[in-house]
Amino acid sequence: MRIGLYGGSFDPAHEGHLHVSTTALRRLRLDRVWWLVSPGNPLKDRSRLAPLADRCAQAARVAAHPRITVTGFEAALGVRFTVQTLRYLVRRRPGVRFVWIMGADSLATFHRWRGAGDIARLMPIAVIDRPGSTLTPVSAKAARRLSEARVPEAAAITLAGRRPPAWVFLHGPRSKLSSTAIRAKKALRRP
Repeated sequence: MRIGLYGGSFDPAHEGHLHVSTTALRRLRLDRVWWLVSPGNPLKDRSRLAPLADRCAQAARVAAHPRITVTGFEAALGVRFTVQTLRYLVRRRPGVRFVWIMGADSLATFHRWRGAGDIARLMPIAVIDRPGSTLTPVSAKAARRLSEARVPEAAAITLAGRRPPAWVFLHGPRSKLSSTAIRAKKALRRP
């Protein structure tokens, strides 16, 4: 089983998240993608974050795809950091080939994540192109640190079977949608 893990606050989930997931399903030949709806991102202000149950329900509506599963199980685990979740999954499901999926905008800050090096050693990483982030693979600190582990895009289909560290940058159609922009637009409409 080849499963892509796509984490985030999904506040709100949108078609861009679905685009990233379907791109990963197709280009990496994954069996499934799990959306890991985070209780809260330690690098972001969580004071205005919608309740987890609401974000999961809304994400499930957006992700209406037979091979995408939405879960908020990280809250039940009591974890704060992605690396803790990934360690848990690798221990619990040793026969599954997991791939961490992130947008190129996340790669730009990946070096600041708790346990970023451990994440890269736990499972392969797929980075999906985002508007304004196409040059991230050459400019991001994490990309430079992991340059020797970069897999050619033409070999993306092999990523799930590779021993980490391994990562690929997938170019292609990009979604301009952003949860931050959607929240800002909603805030402008409020009286």
